[in-house]
Amino acid sequence: MAFALLSSTRYDPFLKNLKWNNDKDGAGSPFLLLHYHIDRLRVAARRHGWSEAERVLSWHAFRSECHRSIRILLTESGALTATATPVKPFTSDPTSASFFKPDTDYHSLFGPPLRIQVDSQPTPSSIFTSTKTTNRAVYDTARTRAGVPPLSSTDSSIPPDPPPPSDVLLYNSENSITETSIYNVAFYRSNRWLTPPISTGCLPGVLRRWLLEQGRIYEADENLLTRESIVEGECVLLVNGVQGCQLGRITLQNSPSSGGL
Repeated sequence: MAFALLSSTRYDPFLKNLKWNNDKDGAGSPFLLLHYHIDRLRVAARRHGWSEAERVLSWHAFRSECHRSIRILLTESGALTATATPVKPFTSDPTSASFFKPDTDYHSLFGPPLRIQVDSQPTPSSIFTSTKTTNRAVYDTARTRAGVPPLSSTDSSIPPDPPPPSDVLLYNSENSITETSIYNVAFYRSNRWLTPPISTGCLPGVLRRWLLEQGRIYEADENLLTRESIVEGECVLLVNGVQGCQLGRITLQNSPSSGGL
């Protein structure tokens, strides 16, 4: 099975205003946590045994390719290519939702929550869930089960009422929560955001790593975040290296959509 390692970053001139988003040389960067992306690609290449790809992946080549596009593909031979997709520019710090406290704060300060539906079946963990690659069959299947539109959907017809979920929450064969199809997740437990540990088979996302380093989220203990622990309507923090941090609201399988958090 042919596949490539995948990493998606974000280009936005607004990011140069954020003191925490610097290149390795200390200068402000228009790319979101770019050096974290190359670190993750190197680790993933090592895990897949791609010694040549790991050897040739340099910071200069990576940043140069990102200036052409922002969706990076790395093949086993070390070939580096990129593509781009337009996104709405940031107007504020994309990590601000990580300061949200569901028991005290008003969620509308961070925009409307995304509807996140719990999957009806487990997604077994593998090297393809713990490294980001173009082999995304398990995520596509989970989205189909939950009625989540494909990522490539351009359907402009009138959406159904209620609208479909924005994403699907995944759990592994041991019923431990892992992630959604495109976000790392954190749940608010004991007055702090807790994210599933890497041992669950979740992706070690770049923004997840940064939030852990900043003490805004914490890794949960083993077997704390389980399918059975989820409560209908509870808040979830959604994290990835393109959209930043967003809030979601959990919907259990086959439950109707309702209002805010």
